[in-house]
Amino acid sequence: MRCRPGRGAERSAARPNVRAARSTIATIHGHVSGLKASHVSALERLYRRRIPASVVLTAELARTTTQLSREIRRPIGLLITRRGVIEQVLVGAGCAPTFESLAKFRVGSHSLRGLRLIRTHLHDEPLSQDDLTHLALLRLDLIGVLGVTEEGEPGLLHLAHLLPPNQPGEVCRILKPVPFHDLDLQLDTFLHTLEHDLQRSDTHHAVAAGQESAILVSAAPKSHAEQDEHLAELTELAQSAGVRVLDRVAQRTHEGYERYLLGKGKLKDVVMRALQKGADLIIFDQDLAPAQARAISEVTDLKVIDRTQLILDIFARRAHTREGKVQVELAQLRYLLPRLSGHGTSLSRLGGGIGTRGPGETKLETDRRRIRDRIAHLEREIDDVARHQDQRRARRVRQGLPILSIVGYTNAGKSTLLNTLTHSQISAQDRLFETLDTTSRRLRFPHDREVIVTDTVGFIRDLPKDLVSAFRSTLEELRDADMLLHVVDASAPNLDQQIMSVDVVLQSLQMETIPRVMVLNKCDRLSARQADVLSKRYHAIAISALDRETLRPLIAHLETLLPVVPSPGSHEEGPEQPPQDLALASHS
Repeated sequence: MRCRPGRGAERSAARPNVRAARSTIATIHGHVSGLKASHVSALERLYRRRIPASVVLTAELARTTTQLSREIRRPIGLLITRRGVIEQVLVGAGCAPTFESLAKFRVGSHSLRGLRLIRTHLHDEPLSQDDLTHLALLRLDLIGVLGVTEEGEPGLLHLAHLLPPNQPGEVCRILKPVPFHDLDLQLDTFLHTLEHDLQRSDTHHAVAAGQESAILVSAAPKSHAEQDEHLAELTELAQSAGVRVLDRVAQRTHEGYERYLLGKGKLKDVVMRALQKGADLIIFDQDLAPAQARAISEVTDLKVIDRTQLILDIFARRAHTREGKVQVELAQLRYLLPRLSGHGTSLSRLGGGIGTRGPGETKLETDRRRIRDRIAHLEREIDDVARHQDQRRARRVRQGLPILSIVGYTNAGKSTLLNTLTHSQISAQDRLFETLDTTSRRLRFPHDREVIVTDTVGFIRDLPKDLVSAFRSTLEELRDADMLLHVVDASAPNLDQQIMSVDVVLQSLQMETIPRVMVLNKCDRLSARQADVLSKRYHAIAISALDRETLRPLIAHLETLLPVVPSPGSHEEGPEQPPQDLALASHS
């Protein structure tokens, strides 16, 4: 729960604080309406107190706070730094710090924030579930409830702290309540030991230096079976990006649920699970709207990304050519632009002279303008790339060689097939989006005929629109193909969905009319009967791209379908035609 001050709910006074050696604005957070001026002044004076690093709360400050709490008949919370400085004074039940107000206190996934929250309670009750939730979400050093006796004296003190990741999955430990004056806790030593345990658990769980870990979340009105399939693919994407997956969560939601994508209570559960397991980020399978991303950021300061951001990150890692890097950056900026957010209070003076005097642009407006300028620049670069591609296509047309373009779902084995057909050495690891840059090689058929074989980026379900738009110039090369070779992973559990996803992308590019041959790859993982059944069902040719012998029927079939053009006898200029890639004739 967050504090939402109403009219007159906050009163601030700027006063010099000599002991802190700086000027402090004594802001009282929460419900202060109806308080006497003397009570407000007493609350503001709490900011002047300092607490030794070795104690949770001094006896004098505890007594002052409980007596004041009894007088105003409202709970008082003190947010205290490890240096003993009171960072916030909170008034009212359920009032807690917000992530925005704690932005300057940075925290890692395996460290504490360096703040403790001690709150008075008029009825001497134990810690509530909300208190424990705040402890976990804000990653506080400690959270405590101090009872107030009938005389206004400190009563029982209930304390709780976070635990390192553990087998039972316990998030925090509630210490045995003790009378405040009987508390025997060396706070600085205790926190040093606790953070050491947290860091040690981080070292124990890490499998590679700098590797991030994540919890995957799917929230949709689809069945759990469908969500499990999608989470399985999201797991492969995360692993392809070098992310270690710690857990997966599927939540079936109602159609049209907008604010947090899943309920706020469920979101808090997910965040607490992520903190307990030591996750660095939460990855949603669904795309987050800008408003949803902002709402979720109010619940946690863990890094939260969606599937599109994950795919864009993978593309950024795999782009090696200038063309690929430009297209990825353009897609990232188009995705980022509507998601820039700010409060518009930070002003940036752009320069002097006529027409530029005045308050200047807000920082947010400046960022947006710079991104728009960069997008315009990248779009001009892509236009230049497209012109070079047109020139390369024109050279191929003059050569008169048929073009065979390999398309298919990501990780279906397209690059492996190209390597086997043309004796190439293109990177073909078993992970999603291993190939990003378009590659062309020349293939010689057994009867001394040649074709150009082109391999391009793989497709995936719900391919991000920004990515399709940025890579349109690359995908446009498929238009010049005389035939598309649709490679399908025959061992995929969602075979039909993968085929349909490829069809959808080709239709969006208006390429559904190009002749197409379907190839069922990875049939070595199936029995001969299963491969035969699938071949008949999809009218496809069953192969294993790792076994050259299985490619003979495919080669024979392609040779009968592709246009008959005499071999040019000399190699075409350009990087897509290395001479060592004329092959297969010796194997026929």
